[in-house]
Amino acid sequence: MKITTARRISQGFFFIITIWFCLVTAPGTEWWQLRGWPVNWIIQLDPLSAIGTLLTTHSIHSGLMWGLATIVITIIIGRFFCGWLCPFGTLHQITGYIANRKKPAAKKAAYNRYKSAQNLKYIFLIFFLSAALFSSLQTGLLDPIVLFYRSVNLVIIPLIDGSFFKLSHSIKFYNGAFIIGGVFLAAVLMNLYIPRFYCRFICPLGALFGLFTRYTIWRIGKSEDKCPDCLLCENHCEGACTPSSRIKTSECVLCMNCLHICPHDLIGYKTSSSASGEIISPDLSKRRLVASFISGIVTVPMIRLNGNIVKARNPQLIRPPGAREETAFLARCLKCGQCMKICPTNVIQPAMTEAGIEGFWSPVLDFTAGTSGCQLNCVACSRICPTSAIVPLSLAEKTGKNKFASNGPIRIGTAFVDVSRCLPWAMEKPCIVCQENCPVSPKAILTKETFTSVSGQFMVSNSDSLSLDLENAEFKPGFFSTGDYFCKIVGKDDKMRLVEKNSEKSVKISPALPWEEKPLRGSFAEFFIRLQKPIIDPMRCIGCGICEHECPVRTKRAIRVTSDNESRNRTATITLLPGGI
Repeated sequence: MKITTARRISQGFFFIITIWFCLVTAPGTEWWQLRGWPVNWIIQLDPLSAIGTLLTTHSIHSGLMWGLATIVITIIIGRFFCGWLCPFGTLHQITGYIANRKKPAAKKAAYNRYKSAQNLKYIFLIFFLSAALFSSLQTGLLDPIVLFYRSVNLVIIPLIDGSFFKLSHSIKFYNGAFIIGGVFLAAVLMNLYIPRFYCRFICPLGALFGLFTRYTIWRIGKSEDKCPDCLLCENHCEGACTPSSRIKTSECVLCMNCLHICPHDLIGYKTSSSASGEIISPDLSKRRLVASFISGIVTVPMIRLNGNIVKARNPQLIRPPGAREETAFLARCLKCGQCMKICPTNVIQPAMTEAGIEGFWSPVLDFTAGTSGCQLNCVACSRICPTSAIVPLSLAEKTGKNKFASNGPIRIGTAFVDVSRCLPWAMEKPCIVCQENCPVSPKAILTKETFTSVSGQFMVSNSDSLSLDLENAEFKPGFFSTGDYFCKIVGKDDKMRLVEKNSEKSVKISPALPWEEKPLRGSFAEFFIRLQKPIIDPMRCIGCGICEHECPVRTKRAIRVTSDNESRNRTATITLLPGGI
């Protein structure tokens, strides 16, 4: 078997397995739905995620130790990850091949010739690593593995879900998916201009591997310093590393095309240096290095000058249950979209502006999205996070039961009633949807019962213990039959009796409370609507947002959850409550 064939098999395997891991990151009862699949394994093989987390947190999540194995293998055999494993690189290579396969050899060689702009990826790498070292800016925005996961999870799968096959119980939508999809599509389509454009000019992970290739034991090189300059090797070079002359080892992605295309058998894969010489380091000036390093250092502090990290934050910034304190959360979150994909109610969404520039695409809860709020007995997002930006929770810990009873439940916010929009408060219309859907026990939403007159007084013309005939009445039949209307006889007693049904001129009350003495002819009846006005008990509310999702006022909900009193942030505590809950 030719080594290029082995490389294609490896690329195909890792591309398919990465897509498979994204597909199975879904709750459900099917055999393929998250049944012990190592869905974060490709992310864990990414050393840039591991190094970024190490720099931001000064610790490393155990799962990311796989990245060390990737580095060791790179030092031994070169940039195998880029050429043999990376699913994003495979997609670029396929796209570039399809776009350029029929172009003349001279044009292919021109496309694959080394360009000084390929040093840009090293500038991006230095920027992100220095930002991670001196702040908490993660590398996930441009990291190809994270970008691929995010794009597949939040754009590709939702596009095909329900079209060809059904992957979720309901079609999922994500805020700002067009931006995520636009970045992904632009990165892929740039291969129509230059093959593997992203890999050569942007990819910070490729730059990281390029630095490690300085110490690589096995490498591509020429056995003799002679070449007829046929440029066949450069026609097919995926890394634009100039294998026909002094090879740039930091750019070689081990595509192995040059080994089999060379008609003179001058190129091999060996431990000795290339006979035509090597350039083992990227061509970066000290000025560029210093500028990139300083830019990374000052960028995040400049972003934070508005004080959002240290003061009470945007009230709409509600993180998933188990999320760490904001600074620690941002230091770990890769923006990979895994928690958003696994959420059964689709309530976890990518942040746009609510988390600031630093938190762009990080997970936030949008209770107007999806099929419900954050379910009380669900901890899926905390279990899937590859870096523990969301700490793994048990159901007992989330709900504050058993040994966690003294801590109480995890609170992600508090609901507040907008009395200017609430139907019972503002419009005297009966509604207890929020109270009925509150999942905690005892309920965090209480009701204040009031009775409001809805009509004038009507003279009784005839009656018995359960019914009244009224003069001058012109009721709409069934109007009082909703269970919210009551009547009483003026001057007789103050007891409200539930109206069961009505016709145009008569009403019938519930037999549970009949009149002991039937109302006299000539007495007057008055009708009332019972309003159950919702009131929040902040000692019980956990901010799950189910009430907000179910509120019938659909544009701007009459009950809304904010991050006030969230467990992870002491500065958000409602200080006037007993003990500052």
